[in-house]
Amino acid sequence: MNSACAARQLLRAHRYGALCTLSKKFNGHPFGSMTPYLVDHDGSPLILISTLAEHTKNIQHDSRISLITYRQDDSDIQSQARITVVGEAQPAMDKQQIGARYLRYFPEAQSYLVMSDFSFYRIRPLTLRYIGGFGKIHWVSAASYLVAPYPLIEQEDGVITHMNTDHRDTMRRYCRHVHQRDTLNVEMLGIDCDGFDVRADDRILRFDFTERVLDAQQARRALVEMARSAA
Repeated sequence: MNSACAARQLLRAHRYGALCTLSKKFNGHPFGSMTPYLVDHDGSPLILISTLAEHTKNIQHDSRISLITYRQDDSDIQSQARITVVGEAQPAMDKQQIGARYLRYFPEAQSYLVMSDFSFYRIRPLTLRYIGGFGKIHWVSAASYLVAPYPLIEQEDGVITHMNTDHRDTMRRYCRHVHQRDTLNVEMLGIDCDGFDVRADDRILRFDFTERVLDAQQARRALVEMARSAA
């Protein structure tokens, strides 16, 4: 796996990070805040923020930002994989399409979407700093990180509907095999070229593909192979 793919998989595996903006009030000093985010199909993070928030005021004054997250399964943070996205936050125009997908991951945000002061911003990466562990430290260019449009983007809803209608038992086996979790309620939330996400009871679990998946047919093959491994 190359560093660009590893960086995308790490960023997709989490949904909260530290957003750093440049303070309008304090003459450009770094201002950090915690924010939920969702990684879009191409790899760019999406954030839903209010015009009343300090970080939004900063972004509207200077769009340069960074976003950092890390693998959160060990108490020794220095040993964990982590990634910093360096880029610019710009208003996202396709609010309706983004909103439907965002709400699958963050249903509690429903009330925010009807408020006029909340808007989606897309973080457009310029470069990324990926630390995968000891000796795995890379600068990753946006050109190698971002993924060009692919058919699965338009086919995502159909794949999700099929899995949630016909294959919930299979997804329970995925959860047990990959994450060692016995789950009662499972729901596929999203699928992209790098993997897919399942809400398993009270947690969202990430499942990575071993190879990039670009359309529904390739997704089916990858999901069937995963089911065989989990049998």
